[in-house]
Amino acid sequence: MVPLRDENPVSITPYVTYGLIVLNVLIFLYELTLSPPELVEFFRNWAVVPQELTISFESGLSAFSLHEWMTLITSQFLHAGFLHLAGNMLYLWIFGNNVEEQLGRLKFLIFYLACGVLAVFTQWFFNFGSSVPSLGASGAIAGIMGAYIFRFPTVRILTLVPIGIFLTTVRIPAILYLGIWFLQQAFYGVASLEVPTTVGMEGGGVAYWAHAGGFVFGAVLGPLFGLFDQRMEDGAVSGPEETG
Repeated sequence: MVPLRDENPVSITPYVTYGLIVLNVLIFLYELTLSPPELVEFFRNWAVVPQELTISFESGLSAFSLHEWMTLITSQFLHAGFLHLAGNMLYLWIFGNNVEEQLGRLKFLIFYLACGVLAVFTQWFFNFGSSVPSLGASGAIAGIMGAYIFRFPTVRILTLVPIGIFLTTVRIPAILYLGIWFLQQAFYGVASLEVPTTVGMEGGGVAYWAHAGGFVFGAVLGPLFGLFDQRMEDGAVSGPEETG
């Protein structure tokens, strides 16, 4: 199932959501200019390498540690392929604007980055000895989805669904669509406990625990950041609208 849009208009221009999408795309375009060896080195420098992150915690404060801790942020803006980028940006575009409207721009940005960091830590906890770089925005976006499901559970998500060789669209409540998504991540996370995984690396696997962890932390942090402070009717129209 692929989400196409939500039926949840906003009355603001979600500059932070748009800015995050643009930044991710620009960095990916830069990645395309690198040769394969340069790209591998770029990922090893700016993505999270769980094994090196573990060493940084054991070695204490140093230039090496500071660099590794910085990758908790920089890794969120790296992608391993076009489909990896496109999928993440689609979910960010659909669900990010409504959460940004509820939290406010600055708090939304902090919330987004915090969910991404906590998602990486969740995956690291289950895979702290891996030497494969971990990267992608999916942990942070999962946090947005975790907040969305509690703030807008009844909003309909227009979803593309395959039926045999045909495609059709259906409108699914957010609580059902995102609930199924979360259960899938948790199930695959448990199933992959004995399998080396990483965050969105092609040829490496998918970090299901990062997705599940980001979702849970988003659900927890959302109310703390003011997710329910601005009460409004789900899907109500208020002034200029931007859907997505």
